[in-house]
This record gives sequence, C-alpha cells and structure tokens, in this order.
Amino acid sequence: MLENIKNWFCTHFDIKAYPTTYINILVALLIFPCLLFLPSRWGYENGVLENIQMIVLFAGVFLALKSKVDKKFFIFVALVLGILILREINCGRTIFFAIPGEVNSFYSWKEIKYGYLAHPIYGAFIASVGVYFLWNKLFINLWDKIKNVKLPIWDISLMILGMALGIYAEEVFHNFVFEEITELLFYTGLIGIIYLYSHHNNFKRELPVATEAETKEEE
Repeated sequence: MLENIKNWFCTHFDIKAYPTTYINILVALLIFPCLLFLPSRWGYENGVLENIQMIVLFAGVFLALKSKVDKKFFIFVALVLGILILREINCGRTIFFAIPGEVNSFYSWKEIKYGYLAHPIYGAFIASVGVYFLWNKLFINLWDKIKNVKLPIWDISLMILGMALGIYAEEVFHNFVFEEITELLFYTGLIGIIYLYSHHNNFKRELPVATEAETKEEE
C-alpha cells in the first residue's frame, strides 16, 4: 500500500526545486526580518513592497504572453494577472487620487468625478475574462493539465502559505508590512508556477494525439 501511495504521489507531484522555488523560499525567509525591521511606510499603498509586487505581476504577464505552448490558455492567465494588477492599484485610485497632505490616504470613488463608473467597468472586465475562458473552452485545457501534468509541490505550497498569511495579516494582524510581504510571496509563487508551465521543459507536456485508426474505433 505504501508503494502505491508513493507511486501515486510521484505521478502527480514534482518535488524538484527550481530557480523559482529558491526565489519563493528567499521571500518566505524575509517575512520575519521585514516585519521586525522595515518601517510601516514600506507597506503603504504605492510603497516599496507594493511596487515590487507590481514588477512581479508585470513579469508574469510578460511570461504568459511569451508562452510558446497553450497560447489561448496563457492569454487568459495574463488577463487574470491584469485583474490582480488593477486590484492592487484600486483601478488607479491609489495612483491618481491621493489626498494632499495626508499619509496613505486616498479619495473614495464617491468623491471622484465619474468615480461611480469604476466598479462597473472593473466588473465588466472581469466578466469579459470569464467569457473568454468559457468561449474558448479553457476549462477543458485546465482539467487536462491537472490530470496529466505534475504539480510543482514546493512552489504551490509556498504560494498557498503566502495567501494564508496574507489573509491573516489583513483580517487579524493588521500590519501593512506583514500584509504586503506575504502578498509578495503569493505573487512570486504564482508567477513561478506560470513560468514552469509556460517555459520550463519539464512541464511542457502535451496530451497524446489519437491516431486516425483510434479515432475511427471510438466512432
């Protein structure tokens, strides 16, 4: 039975460490020192940590669009990253509408001319990404990947760790630096996975193509 479990695990998970894995480990190890030593302003909107997040997310968009496999699927991935980028900058509110003389404070959409249009436009963009996913039947592509491609266990684990710590930081701990550095871990984990599936040879696995004879038999 143990042998069966081992074989199942080796079939579905990749336990190798890749360059992306070491980047994620480094970010994870930096969480505690950042919490201890970084000033709060590094965790503010448009602060150093959020700017690094934006660089990571834009790098993910670039990698997804440059993928030489599953182009439609990775266009969808780039669009999802676009949603995350817009979320990080509050659809531009935290870039263009800071309150003069106040620290880390911004006008609400209600206080901005035509600001009431922001959420409907953002929602329409998210809906259009969903339509693209369904129209191109990418759920089939996604399911095929889950069934036939190994999952990079360390990168996924570190991404989930970043997500869990980020939720804790936002809902319980209420510390800007902790929230932003854990979000950074989530993003580096996510972009690392995108890189592995789109550019790394170990993850460029296509489903076997049925022969003409096999197709006729199925019919």
